[in-house]
Amino acid sequence: MQLVIDCATAACSAALIEGARLVDERYELVGRGHAERLVPMIRELLAGRRPSSILVDCGPGSFTGVRVGLAAAHGLAIGWRKPLHGYSSLAAIAAAAGGSGELAVALQAGHGQLFVQSYDRDPLKPLDELRSLLPADAAAAIGARLVLGSGAETLVSARGHGEALDRLPRAADVRLLPEPLRTLPPRPIYGRAPDAKPQA
Repeated sequence: MQLVIDCATAACSAALIEGARLVDERYELVGRGHAERLVPMIRELLAGRRPSSILVDCGPGSFTGVRVGLAAAHGLAIGWRKPLHGYSSLAAIAAAAGGSGELAVALQAGHGQLFVQSYDRDPLKPLDELRSLLPADAAAAIGARLVLGSGAETLVSARGHGEALDRLPRAADVRLLPEPLRTLPPRPIYGRAPDAKPQA
């Protein structure tokens, strides 16, 4: 049984999965306050159960949310002496879509930009690299008709065509990811260079 932790975006969720089966989950749209809500959510979900491994959303997403999720996951993995792996928030959203054919995921990235990546769904695999782009540049770069994510409407509006579905990652959906996409190193995926620059 695996514990999945996801708080890289405005959503905060945790799930227990066994392979492709969902055992139990908790999900809340919190916006902010992940640090206060995540550990009580995990404690409530576990109810005394001990997972055999841990999966955590590494981003991209909110800088604070990504760090909170990773800190909690690393702490639990050390305390329980259990293996820890990561996954991408964009891949989790893509996996939940189901079906076949190409789609794209777009998340609000701050500074007026979007995190974007395209996927093939059968089997699920990325078709390009994660990028952080202004909406006009994302519109030129992304060809998939279907776009999912918190930035989907922005991208589709900038492009003038396609279908936009507002989605956020959910821990329970990680059971739908193929193995290579849920065994990433458990370290942050920021999606762009840091805003702070070292002084010359």
